[in-house]
Amino acid sequence: MIYQNVSELIGKTPLVKLENPNEREFADVFVKLEYFNIGKSVKDRIALNMVETAIREGKITARTTLVEASSGNTGIGLAIVCAVKKIPLIVILPEVVSCERKQLIRAYGATVIETSASGGIAASFEKMEELLRENQNYLSLRQFENRANPQIHFQTTAPEIIRALGAVPEAFVAGVGTGGTLTGVGSHFRELKKEVKIFAVEPEKSPVLSGGIASPHKIQGIGAGIIPEVLDTTLYDEVLRVTEEEAITQTRKLAEKGLLLGISSGAAIHAAFDVARKIGANKHVVVVAADNGERYLSTDIFAQKNYEEAKNE
Repeated sequence: MIYQNVSELIGKTPLVKLENPNEREFADVFVKLEYFNIGKSVKDRIALNMVETAIREGKITARTTLVEASSGNTGIGLAIVCAVKKIPLIVILPEVVSCERKQLIRAYGATVIETSASGGIAASFEKMEELLRENQNYLSLRQFENRANPQIHFQTTAPEIIRALGAVPEAFVAGVGTGGTLTGVGSHFRELKKEVKIFAVEPEKSPVLSGGIASPHKIQGIGAGIIPEVLDTTLYDEVLRVTEEEAITQTRKLAEKGLLLGISSGAAIHAAFDVARKIGANKHVVVVAADNGERYLSTDIFAQKNYEEAKNE
């Protein structure tokens, strides 16, 4: 098959059945591998839809420069889409974000501005608002508020899962960054199957969805420290909190079985296995793996010394 441009390589990602632990009463767990998108993350979907929606609505003109606060993956997705559509882009992210993410954004021709690690994503938002005030040609797509974010998951991600499985699963698990994936996929499933169980995953160290206090944590991609506007908080049945250690351990285990995923995927899959144990055999649990592990090779997850020590414990 011949594609006309790289934006056509977004979506239609595979659903893979994971190897179950040796437990009899255990649901089948399927992972949606979003790193098969051209930019290797789930955020490629929303980047394309947000940009194309803004173009249709006349918000992006020849003079527009896009400015977006991101923990990395949306920035990468936007950098790809903006490169294709020749739109200048500035991405603002916390300095704690892995160096691979920053390098990828720059490689696609976008500008990167880093904010303090202690300020988290909130500091990136503040810098974004400052830039928007200074230049009338700057525009933010505001991924945490933009309805085009969950919309694309409702329109594409959810139907892809249903086609692959042949039915709506009994349970759906997703990490919450902007909340777009959980809201879009979850609402589509709930329309078709009211009894579907939906689980939101957040870092134990920053349990904002559970009513706790925002704090720094190492699970990049989820736990933004706010309740995003696009997140439908009435949709999920339960919030599952995952520790950094659980997320890292699961991520490493998956790599040893041939799936090199990011730490937020490790967190989500750890939670999905808990759900599979809870709901029992002859049922389906679907979990979204947001990205792959190549953009985390410089972090503690795969640092050789830490990795070898963990394997020998």
